[in-house]
Amino acid sequence: MMKTILLYLKHFIVVTCLLLLTGFASLVAMQGSIAFGTDELAYKVGDEGPHIFHNQDSLDVMYIRGNRETGFSIEKTHFSSNETIDIEVYFPKDGSRFSLPFTAHYETPASHYNDAQPIFVMSDLEGNLATFRDFLLQHNVIDAGLTWQFGQGHLVLLGDMVDRGYATTQLLWFIYKLEQEAKLAGGSVHMIIGNHEIKNMQGNMKSAANKYIPIAGMLGKHHAELFGEDAAIGRWLASKNVVESINGYLFTHGGIHPEIAALGLSLDDINQTIRSAYRQYYYPREDYSHDQHLLISNKTGPAWYRGYFKDEVSEKQMDETLTAFNAKAIVVGHTLQFSVNSQFDGKLYAVDVKHPEDYTDNFPFKASEGLLLKDGQAYRLLDDGTRALLDD
Repeated sequence: MMKTILLYLKHFIVVTCLLLLTGFASLVAMQGSIAFGTDELAYKVGDEGPHIFHNQDSLDVMYIRGNRETGFSIEKTHFSSNETIDIEVYFPKDGSRFSLPFTAHYETPASHYNDAQPIFVMSDLEGNLATFRDFLLQHNVIDAGLTWQFGQGHLVLLGDMVDRGYATTQLLWFIYKLEQEAKLAGGSVHMIIGNHEIKNMQGNMKSAANKYIPIAGMLGKHHAELFGEDAAIGRWLASKNVVESINGYLFTHGGIHPEIAALGLSLDDINQTIRSAYRQYYYPREDYSHDQHLLISNKTGPAWYRGYFKDEVSEKQMDETLTAFNAKAIVVGHTLQFSVNSQFDGKLYAVDVKHPEDYTDNFPFKASEGLLLKDGQAYRLLDDGTRALLDD
């Protein structure tokens, strides 16, 4: 009897181990991970902000002060919308702060740049400030004072900076800060809009960290209003492009559907059409033209398309897309990769990797990566500050 029990137990253990190994292999194959140990500081809301809202000709600048033990209060100040405001941003993870000037001026960027300067690319940081900040420090894009050090270079952020992470406020303000500093140095920060920015501007906050629900409530707002038409961050995002050409490379979050490339539209036309619909929930509409459907769709639009990684695009179609936009390669995020890589014989660079999370540990452990395009070469950037030449 005992031998039979031990035999069954042995079989149970073997089958269980095989199932666990199969599940783990599947998780790794899908670039997934298991999250554990979320730091309680992720939920800290004291000193959250600023959240800036337009109120006719003035600005309401709001911070949440206090803590759960003594109670919270809202610090609210009013400024003219023509003023430059000095604001401070607090990062609970390490207790650090950074300051920056804010001006309520939202300028739509150009769609084309051509200056032969280096291009530093990251994507899908999903509300993780420390990950972004530390990676830029390792590669000397910023210095220890968190100040821009990339000269006249281009820092391209390929969308999905929002949602999931617990430092979305801090990350967006840090990007805004670097954008202003880069401009003064003759460089550029390109905040390309991804599908999650579009979701947030449309009021779809399902993927946002749940801490932002009480934050909005404390400010007397609905969650979606944090990115609404009256929110400074919302207006700033709504001014951005979904696709840009920089030094012969085409940058967009998801990709360019071959039918869009065949429309004969300029990048300005594409950006203007999609920007006009940032705040409109997408559904097939009778009053949309065929072109509008292609551009705004959550399947074929540049912020959503995944066809490069589903064997939907041939070499010929890729060449036709590049010819249509006078580009030598396309750079995208959106679709997870094991590492930054080159495909289609160097005509496509995929940069979306699973970054470490600021407040949550993951297994398998993740490490940030980026892409550098410089002097006609493409480099995979690693989180220890080194880089490796990408083979076409």
